[in-house]
Amino acid sequence: MRLLKPCLDPPAAAPSWRSGPVLARVAPFFVFLALTFCQGQFGPASIYWFYLAKTVVGAWLVWEMYPFVSEMRWALSWEAIAVGIAVFVMWVGIDPLYPQMKPSGSAWNPQGHFGQGSPLALILVVTRLVGVTVVVPPLEEVFYRSFLYRYLVKADFQSVPLNRFAPVPFLATALFFGFEHYQWLAGILCGAAYQWLVWRKNRLGDAMTAHGITNLLLGLWVLWKHAWQFW
Repeated sequence: MRLLKPCLDPPAAAPSWRSGPVLARVAPFFVFLALTFCQGQFGPASIYWFYLAKTVVGAWLVWEMYPFVSEMRWALSWEAIAVGIAVFVMWVGIDPLYPQMKPSGSAWNPQGHFGQGSPLALILVVTRLVGVTVVVPPLEEVFYRSFLYRYLVKADFQSVPLNRFAPVPFLATALFFGFEHYQWLAGILCGAAYQWLVWRKNRLGDAMTAHGITNLLLGLWVLWKHAWQFW
Protein backbone atom coordinates (compact mmCIF):
# COMPACT_ATOMS: atom_id res chain seq x y z
CA MET A 1 0.00 0.00 0.00
CA ARG A 2 1.40 3.38 -1.01
CA LEU A 3 1.81 5.91 1.79
CA LEU A 4 0.12 9.23 1.30
CA LYS A 5 2.34 12.31 1.22
CA PRO A 6 1.40 14.94 3.80
CA CYS A 7 -0.51 17.84 2.31
CA LEU A 8 1.56 20.47 4.10
CA ASP A 9 5.30 20.82 4.42
CA PRO A 10 6.65 21.64 7.88
CA PRO A 11 6.61 25.40 8.49
CA ALA A 12 9.89 27.18 7.97
CA ALA A 13 11.70 28.31 11.09
CA ALA A 14 10.79 31.81 12.15
CA PRO A 15 13.50 34.38 11.41
CA SER A 16 15.53 35.43 14.42
CA TRP A 17 17.24 38.70 15.30
CA ARG A 18 20.42 36.61 15.35
CA SER A 19 20.07 35.63 11.70
CA GLY A 20 21.03 39.03 10.23
CA PRO A 21 24.48 40.63 10.64
CA VAL A 22 22.95 44.06 11.37
CA LEU A 23 20.34 42.90 13.88
CA ALA A 24 22.81 40.62 15.66
CA ARG A 25 24.98 43.67 16.42
CA VAL A 26 22.31 46.35 16.87
CA ALA A 27 19.29 44.74 18.56
CA PRO A 28 21.11 43.61 21.75
CA PHE A 29 22.56 47.09 22.26
CA PHE A 30 19.17 48.77 21.94
CA VAL A 31 17.50 46.28 24.27
CA PHE A 32 20.21 47.07 26.82
CA LEU A 33 19.78 50.80 26.19
CA ALA A 34 15.99 50.59 26.63
CA LEU A 35 16.42 48.94 30.02
CA THR A 36 18.90 51.67 30.95
CA PHE A 37 16.30 54.35 30.16
CA CYS A 38 13.84 52.54 32.45
CA GLN A 39 16.12 52.96 35.45
CA GLY A 40 14.52 55.34 37.94
CA GLN A 41 11.31 55.73 35.91
CA PHE A 42 9.24 53.54 38.26
CA GLY A 43 10.19 54.90 41.65
CA PRO A 44 13.56 55.53 43.35
CA ALA A 45 14.35 51.83 43.81
CA SER A 46 13.78 51.03 40.13
CA ILE A 47 17.19 52.46 39.30
CA TYR A 48 18.66 49.42 41.07
CA TRP A 49 16.18 46.75 40.00
CA PHE A 50 16.41 47.71 36.36
CA TYR A 51 20.20 47.71 36.54
CA LEU A 52 20.06 44.17 37.94
CA ALA A 53 17.60 43.17 35.21
CA LYS A 54 19.59 44.71 32.38
CA THR A 55 22.79 43.04 33.57
CA VAL A 56 21.13 39.61 33.56
CA VAL A 57 19.48 40.29 30.20
CA GLY A 58 22.73 41.74 28.84
CA ALA A 59 24.68 38.62 29.85
CA TRP A 60 22.08 36.48 28.06
CA LEU A 61 22.32 38.68 24.95
CA VAL A 62 26.11 38.36 24.88
CA TRP A 63 25.72 34.57 25.15
CA GLU A 64 23.21 34.58 22.28
CA MET A 65 25.35 36.88 20.11
CA TYR A 66 28.57 34.93 20.52
CA PRO A 67 28.06 32.34 17.76
CA PHE A 68 26.81 34.96 15.28
CA VAL A 69 29.36 37.78 15.78
CA SER A 70 32.71 36.24 14.97
CA GLU A 71 34.75 39.31 15.92
CA MET A 72 33.32 39.39 19.46
CA ARG A 73 36.26 37.54 21.04
CA TRP A 74 38.27 38.82 23.99
CA ALA A 75 41.96 39.47 23.24
CA LEU A 76 44.79 40.50 25.53
CA SER A 77 47.72 42.70 24.55
CA TRP A 78 49.97 45.23 26.21
CA GLU A 79 48.26 47.96 24.17
CA ALA A 80 44.85 46.93 25.51
CA ILE A 81 46.12 47.03 29.09
CA ALA A 82 47.85 50.40 28.57
CA VAL A 83 44.81 51.98 26.91
CA GLY A 84 42.45 50.61 29.58
CA ILE A 85 44.55 52.10 32.38
CA ALA A 86 45.19 55.39 30.55
CA VAL A 87 41.49 55.92 29.85
CA PHE A 88 40.68 55.33 33.53
CA VAL A 89 43.29 57.90 34.62
CA MET A 90 41.99 60.38 32.04
CA TRP A 91 38.34 59.80 33.01
CA VAL A 92 38.97 60.56 36.68
CA GLY A 93 41.57 63.25 36.06
CA ILE A 94 39.51 65.54 33.84
CA ASP A 95 36.23 65.05 35.73
CA PRO A 96 36.26 68.44 37.51
CA LEU A 97 37.48 70.34 34.44
CA TYR A 98 34.37 70.51 32.24
CA PRO A 99 30.57 70.81 32.55
CA GLN A 100 28.73 67.49 32.44
CA MET A 101 25.27 66.21 31.67
CA LYS A 102 24.14 65.31 35.16
CA PRO A 103 21.58 62.50 35.56
CA SER A 104 18.16 63.38 36.92
CA GLY A 105 17.47 62.15 40.44
CA SER A 106 19.95 60.74 42.93
CA ALA A 107 23.25 59.05 42.10
CA TRP A 108 23.43 55.26 41.78
CA ASN A 109 24.38 54.43 45.37
CA PRO A 110 22.82 51.21 46.73
CA GLN A 111 24.68 51.59 50.02
CA GLY A 112 23.00 54.95 50.56
CA HIS A 113 19.59 53.61 49.52
CA PHE A 114 19.53 50.19 51.21
CA GLY A 115 22.06 50.75 54.01
CA GLN A 116 25.82 50.49 54.34
CA GLY A 117 25.86 46.88 55.58
CA SER A 118 22.87 45.67 53.58
CA PRO A 119 23.37 42.30 51.81
CA LEU A 120 21.16 43.61 49.00
CA ALA A 121 23.45 46.63 48.54
CA LEU A 122 26.43 44.28 48.34
CA ILE A 123 24.70 42.12 45.72
CA LEU A 124 23.88 45.19 43.64
CA VAL A 125 27.43 46.56 43.89
CA VAL A 126 28.93 43.22 42.84
CA THR A 127 26.38 42.96 40.01
CA ARG A 128 27.33 46.39 38.75
CA LEU A 129 31.05 45.66 38.97
CA VAL A 130 30.63 42.41 37.02
CA GLY A 131 28.22 44.04 34.57
CA VAL A 132 30.47 46.97 33.63
CA THR A 133 33.50 44.69 33.36
CA VAL A 134 32.25 41.72 31.33
CA VAL A 135 28.77 42.56 29.96
CA VAL A 136 28.93 46.19 28.86
CA PRO A 137 32.23 45.98 26.88
CA PRO A 138 31.16 43.36 24.31
CA LEU A 139 27.70 44.91 23.82
CA GLU A 140 29.05 48.43 23.28
CA GLU A 141 32.17 47.51 21.33
CA VAL A 142 30.22 45.32 18.92
CA PHE A 143 27.67 48.06 18.29
CA TYR A 144 30.03 51.03 18.03
CA ARG A 145 33.18 49.59 16.51
CA SER A 146 32.07 46.45 14.71
CA PHE A 147 28.83 47.90 13.34
CA LEU A 148 28.47 51.71 13.51
CA TYR A 149 32.01 52.73 12.53
CA ARG A 150 32.12 50.33 9.58
CA TYR A 151 28.53 51.10 8.53
CA LEU A 152 29.41 54.80 8.33
CA VAL A 153 32.23 53.82 5.99
CA LYS A 154 30.07 51.56 3.82
CA ALA A 155 26.55 50.11 4.05
CA ASP A 156 27.99 46.66 3.39
CA PHE A 157 29.87 47.00 6.67
CA GLN A 158 31.10 43.42 6.82
CA SER A 159 33.27 44.09 3.77
CA VAL A 160 35.10 46.86 5.67
CA PRO A 161 38.17 45.59 7.55
CA LEU A 162 38.43 46.58 11.20
CA ASN A 163 41.78 48.28 10.55
CA ARG A 164 40.49 50.61 7.85
CA PHE A 165 40.85 54.22 9.00
CA ALA A 166 38.22 56.75 7.93
CA PRO A 167 38.39 60.20 9.62
CA VAL A 168 34.67 61.12 9.54
CA PRO A 169 33.36 57.75 10.84
CA PHE A 170 36.15 57.80 13.44
CA LEU A 171 35.05 61.19 14.77
CA ALA A 172 31.32 60.44 14.46
CA THR A 173 31.60 57.15 16.35
CA ALA A 174 33.63 58.79 19.12
CA LEU A 175 30.97 61.52 19.43
CA PHE A 176 28.09 59.03 19.52
CA PHE A 177 29.92 56.98 22.13
CA GLY A 178 30.78 60.06 24.19
CA PHE A 179 27.27 61.49 24.34
CA GLU A 180 25.95 58.16 25.54
CA HIS A 181 27.67 59.05 28.83
CA TYR A 182 27.01 61.81 31.35
CA GLN A 183 30.76 62.54 31.33
CA TRP A 184 30.59 63.30 27.62
CA LEU A 185 34.11 64.66 27.09
CA ALA A 186 35.73 61.70 28.81
CA GLY A 187 33.41 59.47 26.77
CA ILE A 188 34.50 61.04 23.47
CA LEU A 189 38.19 60.63 24.29
CA CYS A 190 37.50 57.12 25.52
CA GLY A 191 35.66 56.19 22.32
CA ALA A 192 38.52 57.53 20.22
CA ALA A 193 41.05 55.52 22.23
CA TYR A 194 39.13 52.27 21.84
CA GLN A 195 38.62 52.91 18.12
CA TRP A 196 42.34 53.54 17.71
CA LEU A 197 43.00 50.24 19.42
CA VAL A 198 40.71 48.37 17.01
CA TRP A 199 42.41 50.09 14.07
CA ARG A 200 45.89 49.26 15.37
CA LYS A 201 45.24 45.61 16.24
CA ASN A 202 42.71 44.84 13.49
CA ARG A 203 40.46 43.04 15.96
CA LEU A 204 37.73 43.93 18.39
CA GLY A 205 38.92 41.90 21.36
CA ASP A 206 41.62 44.35 22.46
CA ALA A 207 39.07 47.17 22.71
CA MET A 208 36.76 44.88 24.70
CA THR A 209 39.62 44.14 27.10
CA ALA A 210 40.63 47.81 27.41
CA HIS A 211 36.98 48.75 28.00
CA GLY A 212 36.66 46.08 30.69
CA ILE A 213 39.87 47.24 32.42
CA THR A 214 38.74 50.89 32.39
CA ASN A 215 35.33 50.02 33.82
CA LEU A 216 36.77 47.69 36.46
CA LEU A 217 39.25 50.31 37.66
CA LEU A 218 36.56 52.99 37.62
CA GLY A 219 34.26 50.74 39.65
CA LEU A 220 36.98 50.06 42.21
CA TRP A 221 37.65 53.82 42.38
CA VAL A 222 33.95 54.44 43.03
CA LEU A 223 33.95 51.98 45.93
CA TRP A 224 37.25 53.20 47.37
CA LYS A 225 36.54 56.93 47.14
CA HIS A 226 32.71 56.72 47.35
CA ALA A 227 32.74 58.63 44.06
CA TRP A 228 29.25 57.49 43.08
CA GLN A 229 28.94 60.16 40.39
CA PHE A 230 30.96 57.90 38.08
CA TRP A 231 28.22 55.26 38.32
